[in-house]
Amino acid sequence: MSSTCLLWMRRDLRLHDHPALHRARAEFDVVVPVFVLDDALLHGRYASSPRARFLFGCLRSLDEQLRERGSGLVLRRGAPEHELPKLAEDVGARAVLWTSDVSPYALRRDAAVTAALNERGVRAVPNTGTYARDVSKVRKADGDAFTVFTPYWKTWERLAAREVVEAPRALAPLPAGLDRGELPGAGVQLPAPVCEPGEPAAREALRRWLDGPVDRYADRHDTLAGGTSILSPYLRWGCLSARECEVRARGRATPGADAWVRQLAWRDFYASVLLEHPENVRREFQPKFRSLAWHDDADALDAWKRGETGFPIVDAGMRQLAATGWMHNRARMVVGSFLTKDLHLDWRAGERHFASLLLDGEPAQNNGNWQWIASTGVDPAPYFRRIFNPMIQQQKFDPDGAYVRRWVPELAAVPANRLAEPWTMTEAEQREARCAIGLDYPAPIVDHADERKRAMDRYREASASVA
Repeated sequence: MSSTCLLWMRRDLRLHDHPALHRARAEFDVVVPVFVLDDALLHGRYASSPRARFLFGCLRSLDEQLRERGSGLVLRRGAPEHELPKLAEDVGARAVLWTSDVSPYALRRDAAVTAALNERGVRAVPNTGTYARDVSKVRKADGDAFTVFTPYWKTWERLAAREVVEAPRALAPLPAGLDRGELPGAGVQLPAPVCEPGEPAAREALRRWLDGPVDRYADRHDTLAGGTSILSPYLRWGCLSARECEVRARGRATPGADAWVRQLAWRDFYASVLLEHPENVRREFQPKFRSLAWHDDADALDAWKRGETGFPIVDAGMRQLAATGWMHNRARMVVGSFLTKDLHLDWRAGERHFASLLLDGEPAQNNGNWQWIASTGVDPAPYFRRIFNPMIQQQKFDPDGAYVRRWVPELAAVPANRLAEPWTMTEAEQREARCAIGLDYPAPIVDHADERKRAMDRYREASASVA
């Protein structure tokens, strides 16, 4: 008699290098891939319409790949702890396999599912595969988790990593008569730079990246008009395996590829931090900065969200995010610094806004990066080192103005020597550029030099209060 298992797919929407799938095929005759549309996921704290649309496109792509191999994707709607035991009973599954995750929500969900399955005599079998390493095993010699990246990176590099496994060429058919459910949404067309969801598009994007551009990553990754892989949405949903990305990048043996692998380790690092410190999703990791008195200024927050602060690089980044669901990493740091150090607004407001729009938004990375730029998280550095001057950042990382002119078109004709500070244009220059400051483009909503001093005072006072 044939044996059957469920493969519960979540943030692992691929067939290549999928350890849980590989194990399922080795141990069972029939593998039933299933995705559960959970309202707590779609409409909860991290709800995002753009990300949901991207997810739906990934699911449709996954279903197509499974059908090509003789199987298909089963969809269920509801709470996983209810839907999975019921489906397991319907198909006679002896086990449910899945790929582990690290967020507090994921851990609670998986514990509830495990308990529900155990009650029905069905094995719960979590597997690694979301990250390049098993992040629960990257530890100090004394067993404690790392909170500084550099020693983490050194241990990460030394730790034995699993082998990459191939995608199956064929899969057993789904059980006869099984209701597959209905895939949500029609075909998804997304704006550039991430235009197509799903594993085939992800693998093609990875091929293009590794075919040359990655070799220049070390020199160009901060260039706002280009230089990064733009693979993060695919990694977020597991359309790509981070481990396979690492292995293939190391095959290039170039400084750029090595630098990119280091960024994959940063992704693992933030996952390990959240796994060890789940309270980070709601409060500062650094106790000394939990007393920071954040401003409450709805108008300033709205101006930041709209990309109408009067600082071109900040506005360009926020408009790119709103239009595409993605933002260059350097721009993320600049707009984060501006929110927390120039406007003195709570980093959690920025984290929520990013979570609502980013195609690659997920708790470990979003939280880790926001606490990094707010100087409240792990991998600490003196807070004054992370107060970014938006004008200098623009001059360094968008020297020809291509990024700003793309996303802030009202500045398209502003002279290059005025583009980082358009408010310094004379009236004649404003007429020539067809950009009246305060009318066509806003005047700066703050003075950066003044706000930098205020930020220094606020952080200094918070530090002194627990000294």
